[in-house]
Amino acid sequence: MKIKLGLLYGGKSAEHEVSLLTARAVTQAINFDKYEVYPIFITKTGEWRKGDALIGPAESVQMLQFGEGKSKPNNITSFLPVETSKTEVGQSKTNASLDVIFPLLHGPNGEDGTVQGLLEVLNLPYVGNGVLASAAGMDKVVMKQLFAQAGLKQVPYVHFIRNEWKNNQADLIAKMEDKLQWPLFVKPANLGSSVGISKASNREELIKAVEIAFKYDRKIIVEQGIVARELEMSVLGNDVPRCSVAGEVLPTKDFYDYEAKYEDGTTNYAIPAVVSNELLKKMEDAAIRAFKVLDCSGLVRADFFVTENEDVIINEVNTMPGFTPISMYPKLWMESGLSYSGLIEELIDLAIERYEEKQQLEHSKDGV
Repeated sequence: MKIKLGLLYGGKSAEHEVSLLTARAVTQAINFDKYEVYPIFITKTGEWRKGDALIGPAESVQMLQFGEGKSKPNNITSFLPVETSKTEVGQSKTNASLDVIFPLLHGPNGEDGTVQGLLEVLNLPYVGNGVLASAAGMDKVVMKQLFAQAGLKQVPYVHFIRNEWKNNQADLIAKMEDKLQWPLFVKPANLGSSVGISKASNREELIKAVEIAFKYDRKIIVEQGIVARELEMSVLGNDVPRCSVAGEVLPTKDFYDYEAKYEDGTTNYAIPAVVSNELLKKMEDAAIRAFKVLDCSGLVRADFFVTENEDVIINEVNTMPGFTPISMYPKLWMESGLSYSGLIEELIDLAIERYEEKQQLEHSKDGV
């Protein structure tokens, strides 16, 4: 029997369009002989809409975004489990309309642990990171604080919330000028895909950049710019994660912004990156340490700065990297010998493996 797979995408965040691109790419690569695929679209206003099972990739292109008259809003329980009663490990979930969920959501309410918490409560297997890893990986400040505990090198940074900026702007600017060196990169703490990020080379640009970032989040992080190569590595697994080859981002713009990632195609990549074996091992070690300190599962893309002296400085990890045709995460695995469709299957298998482990734990508790 085919595995009933729900693709959950769209969402209310500023990364809604990125999610659509990711969903489109996945539906073009998934094995329809093995999976019965159900699209679950969340509109920008938060409506949940479920479509009929997709017949194949050609049909999926038209059905990814439900228009007026094609679908009506559903409440969540119309296509997720009606009950959450326990099932024996390895048996089919007869109480669920779907066997596993693949969240292809980016940004707040998608990769920040909120939808993961919903799926946990509903007792459904789902692809990717759990509640803790998703939440910690989404908040750049919390993530960096955990990285510091793991002894990972990072660039200097300052963070603050809207109220602090409103009441102590001059003091915060003085603090940044004292602790950091120009140029600075100003980012919303809880967003990805380079949305809301600006580069500032002086006070005037800094103030403008902070105001832009506050349109997306109440918490801001300001990082010191660094002259370094931008290298990335994909991580895959649960308890025993493994790393892909390294890739290098070669942006033709001033920095790797949203347009360069998803729209204009101006960014170049070196896959695999030209790195020494020693540097590759350093990156693998840092990527695995980051994966484990956040208690990740499934997938993570680790982003690094590498200096001329080959110091490895972790920038961030992305717990739900994009799956678009120009995304680094799948490209790095393809270069490592794992096809796009094979990657999707392994992620689904990892989701089921993690779910079954949790079920075994629940059964062992009941037996105490």
